[in-house]
Amino acid sequence: MPLPPALRRIVSGLLALVLAAAVAVLASAPPAAAHGTLATATPADGSAVSRPPAEVRLYFTERVAANAYFTITAPGGGRVDDGWTNGEPKPLDKPVREYFLVDGKFEPREYSTGFPAVVRIAHLPRQGQYSISYLTVASDGDTVRGATTFRYTGATTAAPRGWQPPTDQPDPVLIAATEQHGNPGTGSTTSQSPSAAPAVASSPPPAAAAADRADDEGGLGWVAWTGSAVAAVALILLAAWRRRTAGSTSGRARAAGAAARRGTGARARAGSGAGRRTGTGAKVTKPTSGNRGRPAAVPAVRRGGTTVTATTGSPVPRQRAAGTATDSDPRTATGSAVPRQQGAGTATDSDPRPATGPAGAPDGAAAATLRPRLSNPRLALLVGGLVVALVAGFGLGRVGAGDTRTGADARAGTSPAGAPVVAGQAMSAMDGHQHPAGTGPHSHPGDGSAGQAQVSGTTVSAGGYRLQPEQRSQPAGVAAEYRFQIIGADRRAATRFAVVHEKTLHLIVVGRDLTGYQHLHPTMAADGTWSIPLTLPRAGGYRVYADFSVTTAAGTQLPLVLGVDHQVPGAHTPTALPPPQPQATAGPFTVSMDGTPTVGMMSPTSFRIARAGTPAPVERYLGAYGHLVVVREGDLGYVHVHPEPDLVDGAVKFWLTPPSPGRYRAFLDFQVDGAVHTAQYTIDVG
Repeated sequence: MPLPPALRRIVSGLLALVLAAAVAVLASAPPAAAHGTLATATPADGSAVSRPPAEVRLYFTERVAANAYFTITAPGGGRVDDGWTNGEPKPLDKPVREYFLVDGKFEPREYSTGFPAVVRIAHLPRQGQYSISYLTVASDGDTVRGATTFRYTGATTAAPRGWQPPTDQPDPVLIAATEQHGNPGTGSTTSQSPSAAPAVASSPPPAAAAADRADDEGGLGWVAWTGSAVAAVALILLAAWRRRTAGSTSGRARAAGAAARRGTGARARAGSGAGRRTGTGAKVTKPTSGNRGRPAAVPAVRRGGTTVTATTGSPVPRQRAAGTATDSDPRTATGSAVPRQQGAGTATDSDPRPATGPAGAPDGAAAATLRPRLSNPRLALLVGGLVVALVAGFGLGRVGAGDTRTGADARAGTSPAGAPVVAGQAMSAMDGHQHPAGTGPHSHPGDGSAGQAQVSGTTVSAGGYRLQPEQRSQPAGVAAEYRFQIIGADRRAATRFAVVHEKTLHLIVVGRDLTGYQHLHPTMAADGTWSIPLTLPRAGGYRVYADFSVTTAAGTQLPLVLGVDHQVPGAHTPTALPPPQPQATAGPFTVSMDGTPTVGMMSPTSFRIARAGTPAPVERYLGAYGHLVVVREGDLGYVHVHPEPDLVDGAVKFWLTPPSPGRYRAFLDFQVDGAVHTAQYTIDVG
């Protein structure tokens, strides 16, 4: 028995709500949680130590892998670590709450036991900031990398007899695991990059507060309770309607039969010019005017394969396709309604009320009652299935509730200010675009944005945007206007960009032999066309990188680095890459590089700038004390890193994460007395 239209709409809406609730619960089922992140350290991150420590203890939320890698770097850049071992677990002074970004919202997980990795210190050669870096893989396969620091203010200590600074590199198996399970790079469409190290916070981000309350309340939660209540209401309404209509079904059928018999005298006439032609040539006549009483249903008459229904003084039945029934049209003509055309083999129902059964025609044809029907058994099965789906979704959502999640995506967390909050890390590397200048050391998205060992700028398009230059070559030694656009997925030039380090777009140009470096800042016209004079003195191939953060249609910022080739015609002899040297000259300045960049590690790398043997008064340039661009030999993979917000022991300190073994060319931009200078280095990693 079909449902009345009003009740059918109510039940349909209730079923849709039940289905939406079930889908919501299923979609919100979190994966098993990841762990293994750094909880705390001894000495504490950023603390000052006056007595010489013999070791550093890094407490993780699970025992680190056997092939984990640790380094301790002294203020002068040399390593002072002397191996490591696993210590005995102990309760943490305060449980650590980690926030995992799951399906766009933060979900908390608490850990109360710390598993220490004990890294021995060989000696303390000088006062200043000591950096501890770590790299391991958690039990779920996710990469755990980061760093912590402490400042030593006590007396120096001598190295043990026969001790040599370590020169080992991370286990290739460990590096392979981090590459396999690393987070996506700049080509990702996501607008938020993961943190440099696993996110650990003692207080929840705003988005996590609601999740905390939901977890504390327990039970099904509002989604499950709402879905169950809606399903119950739908079933009650269905049962009540069935009881109400059970005794009236036969009466309606008899009434429909009587109405059909009363209308047998009215027939549809074919061939009359007053009628409206059907799809097969039959005509439907208009009833005479003046009859404004209750219309009577007229049996269908089959003419030439077409079933036609006539009415007297009735509303106009709407036209339907073949095999369907029509509703009545409230419009009238000459005092009565004109039946609308019917396709071949169709029948109309002039009564606006739902039909309860077919009306018999004298010639054996029946007026079809073809309204969509949903049988009671099928309706019950549908509701029951949705309830089962809802309960199953709730069950899946609670699987592993006392366990931990897996997956790189579950590891990204931010503080209320949007910056990663990492216990035991010296200002974790952040996404290079979504932050104000001077918020800490960080990387732009390809070089291990947020500490991930990756590069960017090797593709002309990413994240739905494409770098489109107007010209791909220019003469040598001539100042040419370099013009380009950033084209979005809508094939239009993007015009909304965020200011990052005081500029809306950074244009980096470097030759394929890693010479001819330039750091430029073009201007944008109203139509989204960027332009800047560009002079390339030597013939050969170049790579042009556009480093920017575009504002998407959704209002979010998407950091990208896009690269495109550029040619200067003419004879070209590539310049050989100079050998690695710890010092470089930039104008009147001598710049010393301290540190040993290590593949996959957040390696402390510092630059000391001196003029005539005296430390130079370095000034902020584009919001920072320096900008480090690193380009990988071969594929010209791009790395753009920014330093600590303040000088560290008089040096500009970066956390550089080389993405792979190989040779790199590093370009350090710094400013003294209002003038910008560039120091260049060759770095051989691994």
